[in-house]
Amino acid sequence: MMVVLIHAKPVMFEFLFKRSASKTAVPDPVVAEQAAASAQSASRRAEQVARAHAVAGDEAAAFEFIVSSEFADARLIAAEHVHALPLLEKVHHAMRNTDRRVAKLMQGRIDLIRHQAAETQRAQASLDTAQRLLNDEKLSPNQVAELDRQWQVIKATPELATAFAAARAALAARLEAQVVLQRAVIDAVAAARALASNGQSAGELAQALARLDGEHAQHAQSPERGSLPKHLESDFIQAREQAQSALQALQQHQAVFDARQLALAEWQAQDAATLDVDTLKRAWQALPRLPESPLSDSLQQQFAAVLASAPAPVQAAAPEAAAGHAEPIPVLRKPRQEHAPVSKEATEQFFKTLDALEAALQDGLLHVASEHDKTLRDSKHGRLTPAQADRLAHVRGEFKRLADWARWGGNVSREELVKAGEELPAQELPMAELAKKVGSLRERWKSLDTLSGPAPKSLWERFDAACSLAYAPAAQHFKQLAEERHGNAAKAQELIAETAALAAEESTDWKHVASASQRLRQAWTRLGTIDRKEKKRLDAEFGAALDALSKPLDTQRQIETARREQLIVEVGLLKPSERNTVDMLKALQDKWQELAKALPLERRAEQALWQRFRAACDDIFARRKETAHAADHERREHLHAREALCAALETAVVPEGDDKSRTAFINHLLRDTRAAWNATGPVPRASEAKIEQRYHAAVAGVQAQADAIAERAGAAQANALRDKLRLAQALETALVEGDASADAAAWSERWNALPPLDTQYERSLQQRFAAAQAALGEGAAAYVQQLQANQARLLEEVLRLEIVAGVDSGAEFARDRLKMQVEVLQSSLKSGQKPLTQVSQLMQLCAIAAATDARTASRIETLLRRIGGHAK
Repeated sequence: MMVVLIHAKPVMFEFLFKRSASKTAVPDPVVAEQAAASAQSASRRAEQVARAHAVAGDEAAAFEFIVSSEFADARLIAAEHVHALPLLEKVHHAMRNTDRRVAKLMQGRIDLIRHQAAETQRAQASLDTAQRLLNDEKLSPNQVAELDRQWQVIKATPELATAFAAARAALAARLEAQVVLQRAVIDAVAAARALASNGQSAGELAQALARLDGEHAQHAQSPERGSLPKHLESDFIQAREQAQSALQALQQHQAVFDARQLALAEWQAQDAATLDVDTLKRAWQALPRLPESPLSDSLQQQFAAVLASAPAPVQAAAPEAAAGHAEPIPVLRKPRQEHAPVSKEATEQFFKTLDALEAALQDGLLHVASEHDKTLRDSKHGRLTPAQADRLAHVRGEFKRLADWARWGGNVSREELVKAGEELPAQELPMAELAKKVGSLRERWKSLDTLSGPAPKSLWERFDAACSLAYAPAAQHFKQLAEERHGNAAKAQELIAETAALAAEESTDWKHVASASQRLRQAWTRLGTIDRKEKKRLDAEFGAALDALSKPLDTQRQIETARREQLIVEVGLLKPSERNTVDMLKALQDKWQELAKALPLERRAEQALWQRFRAACDDIFARRKETAHAADHERREHLHAREALCAALETAVVPEGDDKSRTAFINHLLRDTRAAWNATGPVPRASEAKIEQRYHAAVAGVQAQADAIAERAGAAQANALRDKLRLAQALETALVEGDASADAAAWSERWNALPPLDTQYERSLQQRFAAAQAALGEGAAAYVQQLQANQARLLEEVLRLEIVAGVDSGAEFARDRLKMQVEVLQSSLKSGQKPLTQVSQLMQLCAIAAATDARTASRIETLLRRIGGHAK
């Protein structure tokens, strides 16, 4: 069956061996093409990097270069020269899905420009607001303060900052002017109020008023007059009117003083004999009165002197005396009653009370005047002068007149109160306001009794009936409120009983106890009004029952509070950098929720603990975020480092020299780059595949150069191997043909002229050549026999190696090749047997010393070209 299989499908075995050989052999043109492409790419990269540096200062050219460039590093260099917003947006749109580094750079500059534009816009708005405030008549400090708060968070350009500083200085000047103006107006009001009590003369007071009027006119013309408080104007007008009233009073007093002084001057200028005492008194009393003052006392003394200078009136003589009786009839007189001397203090108190009575009458305070009049009637005083007696009589007459008017007005007011009381039911006022109205009417009735005397009985009965009728709904309402208070007291007693029953149960269902306690407390607060006497007692009883219920609950809440505190401590002990921190934190949060559901704490305590727990959790997440940011920054640094390594590989230039040194340089470069690559940490996941691809491409480019050098070195080794193998075969052929005329030295010289091989090839061929060279003497015949004996073995090994390497053996060896393929296949299928490599088999083939014809030598050279050129 095996023979049939072999003859039926010889092509299959040929295909298997060719495929096996193709895995180890790389065609020379492919390697050369890869090396050329890598060198060309490096040249284009260097050229475009130079062009990227050359577009500095020309943003349009930089944009065109970025769009057309194929290298990311060159695009990034050119992107550094783009600053205009339109071009930044164009570059960002073009590179958004192509080059993330350039797009990120453009986005950052676009954001910066937009932020600066926004800040400039906000600064301009603040400057416009400042100008608007400058033009506003009613500028307030709050507006300027708000403007300052807005400006503090703005980063403005120097030009706008200078303009705003100037506008702000102008606003400050206006505010200062407002302060000065307000201070001046306040001082003017105070000065006007002080004029009425300074005791100045009428002329001085008139001059002061004129000066204040001038200053007020200036204030009214001030640009900042609109900022003055409205009450200052009314205060100044009121103080001005008071000062004007004081001036008028002074002028009237001066006129009275001048009139009395003029009368005195006329009487003093007349002859004392012509003056009549009664006429003088009547004339003096007819003049306007002066208030009590040193001036009035001086004028009174002068008038007394005029009276003293006038002749005394002549009394009529008794009739008996006129008739000429000798003795006049004596007149019996009532003995004069001697009064006890009155103290000076009592007299002064009497006149003070009289002054108070006059003031009360001027103010219309009749009940105060009545008290003062009663005090005057009960007080003791000395002998009054005629002027003082006239003053007292005048004051009492005025008091009587006002009392009569008050009595009449009181009755009118009482009629109005009765009418108001009768109209109350129709107004449908709220009960509280109705009760207040009725109480106010009764209080006003009582005050009228004090001011204007008792009221008529019929009027009082009408008023009392109207008030009672109007108050009837309020009385009913208040009665209902009293009943509600009693009902609320009963409800309160029930709550106390329920609270005491719950406290006696001593339940351990803390959630139920907490909810019941909260419910009872809220129900107690929702109770209506209770009588004050009952309220105090019920509050005490409910507080005691609630304390008995809440005391175990408070103890348990302290325990729960400690547990929550422990959870907060455990959160603080977590390490943000550990991987399982989030899971542990979630478990602690679930534990917190379980505790909160099992027993809620008081709202304020629960909220405070929850805020602390949440702050601790937020701190963990914030620190993890910071760690993540740091890790991202570190990954970006690693990415930059790897990009630098890739750039170094992509721009690496192999120095000139022999192949060995160049290969050593490339191997050293790849080894150092690989070590540096492995030393860097992880990179951002989004860039990981791209940077790996770039690294492998760069390594492949450098490796292609190394492979090209190795290929050239392998070809040179293959040529040297071929030449030395030919020399050994020529020496053996010469021995077989008996034509070894040259001596050993010549053959050695020819051998040494050839370049050295690798150690293994050199040792194998050196031994073969040395053996043939040693047979040049007497042992040539024996060595020739050995060469002829090894010829069959050589052909067999050549055929075997041709099968393994996939080299055609020729038509004459087709049958032998098919048999050998079966043997090779069977040997490869045996378990535990490691097959020799093609290089090892070629080495063994070259070491076989055998007679070689031209056909065999050609087949061996074909194998050398196929295998020897790729031997490492």
